[in-house]
Amino acid sequence: MDLYLIRHTTPEVDKGICYGQTDLPLKNSFPEEFFQLKQHLPESFDKVYSSPLQRCKLLADHLHDTPKEDSRLMEMDFGDWEMKAWAQIPKDELNPWMADFVSKTVPNGEAFTDLIKRSEAAMQDVIEAGGEKVAVVAHAGIIRALLGLFLAMSPENYFRLDVSYGGVSRVKVKGPYYTVKYINR
Repeated sequence: MDLYLIRHTTPEVDKGICYGQTDLPLKNSFPEEFFQLKQHLPESFDKVYSSPLQRCKLLADHLHDTPKEDSRLMEMDFGDWEMKAWAQIPKDELNPWMADFVSKTVPNGEAFTDLIKRSEAAMQDVIEAGGEKVAVVAHAGIIRALLGLFLAMSPENYFRLDVSYGGVSRVKVKGPYYTVKYINR
């Protein structure tokens, strides 16, 4: 299986804003970004899986006639921090989380370990469903978690992986073995 992990293109949100599961639209630059992204993809996919958030769904709809939505592919739930400027999040909440972002739960949100577990479960289902060329359209957190799992990295190091808007990583899945190639633009 050639598995393509594709991050959505640029969302319509100001820089410095904490967003995760907020359902943001994409910037008007989507057609140009999609054109660039498409250069790094095969002509067609057997299957496409997508986060149900519109910033992923729009891209998935351009890649396949019937993409499958999976809520396990949604970005991290930032709870009380959703749509707040990172600089305005109280330090007494932010600092403990920053010191242990892997296992600390965001107030009324989730921990990164929760995101890892649900992304891994979703990926097991994708691999079991099979296909020669399969795409997963998701968010930076999900893609980092999946790549980190494929690369057997420690979760503390997942954020070292560059996952840009419209970025693509290709994973060759063959039995229990994986080969990862970054195609980020």
